[in-house]
Amino acid sequence: MRRADRLFQIVQYLRGGRLLTARQLAERLEVSERTIYRDIADLIGTGVPIDGEAGVGYLMREGYDLPPLMFSRDEITALVAGARLIRAWGGASMAMAAEEALVKISAVLPEKDRKNAETVQIHALSMNEMTPALRQRLDQLERYVDSKTRLSIAYGDAGGQHTDRIVRPLGLWFWGKVWTLVTWCELRNDFRMFRLDRMLDITPLDNFKPEKGTTLADFYAHQRSRHLDM
Repeated sequence: MRRADRLFQIVQYLRGGRLLTARQLAERLEVSERTIYRDIADLIGTGVPIDGEAGVGYLMREGYDLPPLMFSRDEITALVAGARLIRAWGGASMAMAAEEALVKISAVLPEKDRKNAETVQIHALSMNEMTPALRQRLDQLERYVDSKTRLSIAYGDAGGQHTDRIVRPLGLWFWGKVWTLVTWCELRNDFRMFRLDRMLDITPLDNFKPEKGTTLADFYAHQRSRHLDM
């Protein structure tokens, strides 16, 4: 959990005059008590009216609320529609995170904006394409992209031919029903994209360091130059 998310959760737990000890907060947030003490001190330092002390417990004085988030109607529509799209076509962890984000946003929206969010009539359906296995693979690959982990993949192309590749995962692209992994392919010494639903096996290897000419920014530049030449 990111620190910003943890601080938000601490405020939510302490709202309404509930007395909670550092141990109880630490157990709920799966961190150490020392981390909770540090977070509480930082929250108090920013003006959050938390009372209490170590060994006794903490509570937040009544009347305090988080400042409202201000979004335009179009921004609210984009947030809700985006969350629903990820829920339908994203990984399992992504979908849960999108739902949680909407709950957090709704908790601090002014009443009028909260009603606007509830009336957005934009929806997404995944049908049968997003199987549980594919959702898990998407989450898995997102983590490998983030950690810059080289991968060995077994891949089956549209013609049924199988190939083994060593790749550096750079990013994930969604094409409407199809997810692809953007990579630097060490076999072809060039950028390649692989459909997630055609990956037969994925094995993580070691970490890689970005090198000039092989990064996602280089891939975007390559794509732009191709379109300009057409």
